[in-house]
Amino acid sequence: MKITRALISVSDKSGIAKFARALERQGVDIISTGGTAELLRKEKIPVRDISSFTAFPEVLEGRVKTLHPRVHGGLLYKRGNPKHEAEARECGFEPIDLVVVNLYPFEKTIQKPDVTLAEAIENIDIGGPSMIRSAAKNYESVTVVVDPADYDSVLENMRENNGETTLKLREHLAIKAFIKTSDYDRTIGNYLNREQITEASFSLSLPLVTKLRYGENPHQHAALYGDFDRYFEKLHGKELSFNNILDISAATNLIAEFSQPTVAILKHTNPCGVGSDVDLRKAWEKAFATDKQAPFGGIIVCNRAIDEPFAKTISEIFSEVIIAPEFETNARALLQTRKNLRLIRLMTSAVEARPAVDLRSVCGGLLVQDSDNVSETPEQVVTKRRPTKSELAAMLFGWRVVKHVKSNAIVYAAADRTLGIGAGQMSRVDSSRIAIWKAEKAGLSLKGSAVASDAFFPFPDGLIAAADAGATCVIQPGGSVRDQEVIAAADERKMAMIFTGVRHFRH
Repeated sequence: MKITRALISVSDKSGIAKFARALERQGVDIISTGGTAELLRKEKIPVRDISSFTAFPEVLEGRVKTLHPRVHGGLLYKRGNPKHEAEARECGFEPIDLVVVNLYPFEKTIQKPDVTLAEAIENIDIGGPSMIRSAAKNYESVTVVVDPADYDSVLENMRENNGETTLKLREHLAIKAFIKTSDYDRTIGNYLNREQITEASFSLSLPLVTKLRYGENPHQHAALYGDFDRYFEKLHGKELSFNNILDISAATNLIAEFSQPTVAILKHTNPCGVGSDVDLRKAWEKAFATDKQAPFGGIIVCNRAIDEPFAKTISEIFSEVIIAPEFETNARALLQTRKNLRLIRLMTSAVEARPAVDLRSVCGGLLVQDSDNVSETPEQVVTKRRPTKSELAAMLFGWRVVKHVKSNAIVYAAADRTLGIGAGQMSRVDSSRIAIWKAEKAGLSLKGSAVASDAFFPFPDGLIAAADAGATCVIQPGGSVRDQEVIAAADERKMAMIFTGVRHFRH
């Protein structure tokens, strides 16, 4: 069917004027709503208001404008069906051959830290999904566009087919439309499920990004879903594996904790070392000094562009993946000589890339929780001695890192680097002993260091081990029934200790 009439109503107006002008040049009658109609008029594009098309005003502050029989009749009647054609003529339905709609930005609205429930509800689109579904249902005759990225392909298809679109394109766009409205409703339902008193259910539908060669192990099938490629661009190297992707995500979550120039090294999602310095090479030296064995075959991430001198430094060891917001030309050329190295450009801020939801599969179901993205400040000094300024800086550095270490987690730190990391032990004191042993093996002194613990010390033994190793201050959540014993042990050793009131388990 030749496209003679289009209804355009978009929240994301990028590219819409150019698209509408191309339609108008092909003789397409354009109907529009509210802000979209206003924009098109400013661009000198002829447009009819929806109210003149329906002979009914936009009412209820715009809540009702396209919910009208002339709109949905014009979309839904079957072209070529004698009964439908007769009823359409009788009811005065004018055919609408093309619908261009993108929806109120509900997802973007609920990501705002101060959003209210009322504001979120006002950003639930009703008319848009209704038009999309009507058009998509009748895709044999109607073209529906929900993504500005499809504007050019629609215009090209029309040019090649004398103003018509092909059934193949309409089918593709209809499927995309139904997925869009499904995802939109799912986002609304999940948000209300979280904000309201009544619990309902959780559902998720994500597009396939790519099939993976295998999962954690070669006998496991795997695939990546979602919009991973919105945040990460592979510049060089073999295809990413399941484990590479896990490590990239862990590295991004860790580097998001730091605003100052920082380099982190990870292995199996655990930090091996983290260092901060205005000179990335010095930041690397601090991170690498924490553990010079584990980084082999690991992940390097930094929050500044990689230049050639820094690239030369980090290329001296074998790494699986290097992640940065940018690679300068010479640096990239140098690193691309490493055949087995994958270079990943982080295309947004690390904070933006962090997932909002954490999912874990369990026997018989799925655990769903908010991701641990809280950035809290210490609450309470609980010892007789307050930390010095340099001790506080060291405590906060360790606290940012320990959050990303598998529980039970202990990190010894200075103000600008890690000194010893103990991860994933069954008892906290064992994690502390491992961190001390690693520091000794690396030739690093823990004298005057800060110790960070992801959860409370259940007994004084972990704190005593830290003091014996040379730590002078402690940062931990607090909350143990033996907190007073731990505080007393700290006071006895003239240590400063802060309770944050926030725990950071990573099971």
